[in-house]
Amino acid sequence: MIRIALGLILCATAMPAAAAEKPNIVVVLFDDLGYGEPTCYRPESKLKTPRLDGLAAGGMRFTDAHSASAVCTPTRYGLLTGRYPSRVGQYGVFTSFDPPLIPESRLTVASFLKRHGYETACIGKWHLGLKWQDVRATKGAVPIGSRVASGPNQVGFDFFHGFTHARNIETIIEQDRVVAHVRDVENQPRMIAKAVEWLEKREAGKPFFLYFPMCPPHTPIAPAPEFAGKTGAVDEVKQDPKYGDWVYQGDHMLGQILDALDRKGLAENTLVIATADNGAAGRAYPPLRGSKTQIHEGGHRVPFVARWPGTIEPGSVSDQTICLNDLLATCAEILDVTLPDDAGEDSVSILPALRGTTSEPLREATIHQSAARELAIRQGRWKLVFSGKQGTRLYDLSTDLGETRDLTGEQPETVAQLTTLMKRFIADGRSTPGAHQPVDPRVKWPVP
Repeated sequence: MIRIALGLILCATAMPAAAAEKPNIVVVLFDDLGYGEPTCYRPESKLKTPRLDGLAAGGMRFTDAHSASAVCTPTRYGLLTGRYPSRVGQYGVFTSFDPPLIPESRLTVASFLKRHGYETACIGKWHLGLKWQDVRATKGAVPIGSRVASGPNQVGFDFFHGFTHARNIETIIEQDRVVAHVRDVENQPRMIAKAVEWLEKREAGKPFFLYFPMCPPHTPIAPAPEFAGKTGAVDEVKQDPKYGDWVYQGDHMLGQILDALDRKGLAENTLVIATADNGAAGRAYPPLRGSKTQIHEGGHRVPFVARWPGTIEPGSVSDQTICLNDLLATCAEILDVTLPDDAGEDSVSILPALRGTTSEPLREATIHQSAARELAIRQGRWKLVFSGKQGTRLYDLSTDLGETRDLTGEQPETVAQLTTLMKRFIADGRSTPGAHQPVDPRVKWPVP
């Protein structure tokens, strides 16, 4: 079946017919936007997301899309590398001065597309570590002119303008150095202005990849003056009057990117994906159980919407289980390129789902992880959670999406089968077909 998803945007430029097979790719990543927050996912939501809803109406909405993790740093690793972050033991989130998580030798979506003629840019929140060249790892803002290395430029992005993470939103980095300090409220207007400026400069005939990881609705909740108090959309869970304006500002930034594509005549040859890096922070939306950081569905099931005129049927919905890791393999299939064995080990192309050419499951199974170092494996209706000292828990999501009834004692064969599959995925160093990949012996897995 076919549906639309939230948070990620893939884009394709208007190019001559000979180059039309190379669409532009834009990924818009919301930060902490829960599955139950956009109105295209939950009509009774009090929040306002008109541009995301419009994107869904013009493309496909996925109902079973998942971030690689229930928190942001590991999810971003998975999105860019196509590899589960548990393979490098990354469960928590980085601070401003943590070292780079992605080695320069590892293929990313950006470096892959760059090899194939794409111009690439990351504008927004990085949160994957940097090597500070001349600043001691201390708290507080770093001086203008401070240099960084082993960042976005070294893993495939031609251009970077952004910040390390949401708790250091005032420090602006461009390419390899700090260029400004801003107030919280000024950061996101600056990011979207830079993204639109970059899009406006694109030349027809050369494909591009724009990765736009925004801040909303993550803290600091700092709506710009033109959004403050304008929506009347009070957060229904925590009753925060600013939260609705902050979500709306994020939605508006998505709209500015879509408008820029229209102005440049790029929309028709553009794959746009909008999604989120994990569930909402401290906000659970039934029927899903849990929220950000947690192994339950509310922690990692996210909105995911994709639009690609002429390829994706408008207003379609897909029930395929997909993961943000799947971006790399999808790009490879779009370009008809085979990935090397040591890249995208946990990435599966969702192009057949986007085209609506299959109803068969694309993924053999999917691994989820929480901030508390829990893992889960999902296959079809079944989800088996590994919680270390707490043992295992088995849920049948087809009848119990809220994960209220543990069926471990009633389904021992299913538990055994899923445990065996998880162990194979770990031992093989991959969950997709291909050559065995090295397994880091230092990484501890909570699997019996």
